[in-house]
Amino acid sequence: MSTVSKVSVATKRLLLGRPFRSDTLGHTLLPKRIALPVFASDAMSSVAYAPQEIFLVLSVAGVSALAYTPWVALAVAVVMVVVVASYRQNVHAYPSGGGDYEVATVNLGSNAGLTVGSALLVDYVLTVAVSVSSAAENIGSAVPFVADHRVWFCVAGILLLAAVNLRGIKESGAVLAIPTYAFIFGVLVMLAWGFIDIYLLDDSIRSETADFEIRAEDSHLVGIAFVFLIARAFSSGCAALTGVEAISNGVPAFRKPKSRNAATTLLMLGSIAIVLLLGIVMLAEKIGAKYVMDPAKDLIGAPADYQQKSMIAQLAHAVFGGFSPAFYFVAVATALILLLAANTAFNGFPVLGSVLAQDRFLPRQLHTRGDRLAFSNGILFLALAAVVFVVAFDAEVTKLIQLYIVGVFVSFTLSQTGMVRHWTRLLRTETDPRARRRMLRSRVINTIGLLMTGTVLVVVLITKFTAGAWIAIVAMIALFVVMKLIHHHYATVQRELERAELDEESVLPSRTHSVVLVSSLHLATRRALRYARATRPDVLEAITVNVDDRDTRKLVSQWEASDITVPLKVIASPYREITRPVIDYVRRVRRENPRDVITVFIPEYVVGHWWEQILHNQSALRLKGRLLFEQGVMVTSVPWQLTSSDRLKDVPKYSAPGDTRRALGDLENR
Repeated sequence: MSTVSKVSVATKRLLLGRPFRSDTLGHTLLPKRIALPVFASDAMSSVAYAPQEIFLVLSVAGVSALAYTPWVALAVAVVMVVVVASYRQNVHAYPSGGGDYEVATVNLGSNAGLTVGSALLVDYVLTVAVSVSSAAENIGSAVPFVADHRVWFCVAGILLLAAVNLRGIKESGAVLAIPTYAFIFGVLVMLAWGFIDIYLLDDSIRSETADFEIRAEDSHLVGIAFVFLIARAFSSGCAALTGVEAISNGVPAFRKPKSRNAATTLLMLGSIAIVLLLGIVMLAEKIGAKYVMDPAKDLIGAPADYQQKSMIAQLAHAVFGGFSPAFYFVAVATALILLLAANTAFNGFPVLGSVLAQDRFLPRQLHTRGDRLAFSNGILFLALAAVVFVVAFDAEVTKLIQLYIVGVFVSFTLSQTGMVRHWTRLLRTETDPRARRRMLRSRVINTIGLLMTGTVLVVVLITKFTAGAWIAIVAMIALFVVMKLIHHHYATVQRELERAELDEESVLPSRTHSVVLVSSLHLATRRALRYARATRPDVLEAITVNVDDRDTRKLVSQWEASDITVPLKVIASPYREITRPVIDYVRRVRRENPRDVITVFIPEYVVGHWWEQILHNQSALRLKGRLLFEQGVMVTSVPWQLTSSDRLKDVPKYSAPGDTRRALGDLENR
């Protein structure tokens, strides 16, 4: 085996581990305790920065506007309750893993399903970009090296997450469980400790920003302008809902009973997210925490060298009394959850991509599982797309966040519309009173979900469109068009193949005409001749192209002196070409006998080193590539294994992992 191949295999095994057999797919299915961190990391990370975004938007109108933060958070929580309740209906009705895409396609048509698919795919990419960039921003505030190399840190983080997920969904879930549960535990303890101090111990907990004033851009907003500001704060807070839909796309990853376990996990996710969201906002409002865009300019009374902490860091600093171990625990857990939040997208994107590929809207390679039974191509595509966004926007969260959540609320709205139609269709034929009551209740829940998510979508589009959301919309439209073109291509190919199959059955070839290409009279040529004769063609001939008169005369003399009975034809080539004269000859034979099938046998060398491939087979490859476009012509490669290829024989391509490693070890010891 070549050195390059051995290094490639060893690196792959080191990064991914031993491959899993297809019949061990059940090994990768998730119990609820692992499914929660796998699918909740995005929602939990959203809770980490959604309250911060609410405070940031309202700070434009000054300190007085911060009094509305609990009400804005409550409105977001109400939407989350409705969305969670609605999606519990989705996972029961459509447990196959298509999620919003399947719901919209089945009930609203293909175009609606593609709209949802393109929206979710773009949003998954942005989830990775925003989450990793936010983690870099948080870590960079404590580690200057990360801040100075933010883009490279984000790229490395995305590649690390891709590598973890390529090892398999169950292993990535085990890795994520500790930081996700640590974040939930740390924030719950912080909130409980803070509220106990405030309401039971009467301690005057104050944020370090409590005594600062905010220099408002406009503290006299009234009427429509103030309503627009509240709506913008609400749309920013709705970032907390991102990730809720991931469970409906990942139902196949759960252990049986899949739908019930997915619905239970979704309920746990929603309950924890609502508690954390409301708790963070209420505690921040109680202790006077503030968060602004530019602390040096917008915070009055702040020291000249003041470094603004994130909202959660401000709460932990106040509740735990400074830079205590508990403060660092919450800070580190928050940074990790932000970094690992992208893992939800790494689970949702490949599954959705696989479903779309199965429906022939994306390349079929996205439907293929890798060595570890994960959708490896989808994981790699997501990582690449996220890296492009991070580099293009310089890993700036304030820029990327404007593109965020548009896609997820497009999918929310279309999904709920589809579910309303789903229940309406079933109610037309259902006669069992108990089943009808359950369907009516589900339809009411999904109708409320439709009204809620549709309203939020309108608010998001109005408040975020000019700020950057238009880029996400353009990306969704472009992806929609690309998927339509891919589907059109696959459909066209399918029609051609079906028609060709009918044509082949109606008109059979009258004869087979075999042509063996000859460059020299050696063992490879003799093998090609023997194989061609073994196929029992009606006509068998050998041809050579005269690119050098002396070499051609020598070949003809050797041919006539040999025991070969196959006639050798010499094709003239005034301009010393090889490919064009052969193509012209094959076409001429084809024109003279249009019902014949022409088989061209091409001797090829099998080599053991990559550099040998450059030195051999180039003419054969060019000729093969041209002949493949000729109607009624079959191309057959006849391999001749050179001595250097012997090293490859000892390692079977489809061997067990342990056998491969032992074989490689034996080769190394030779």
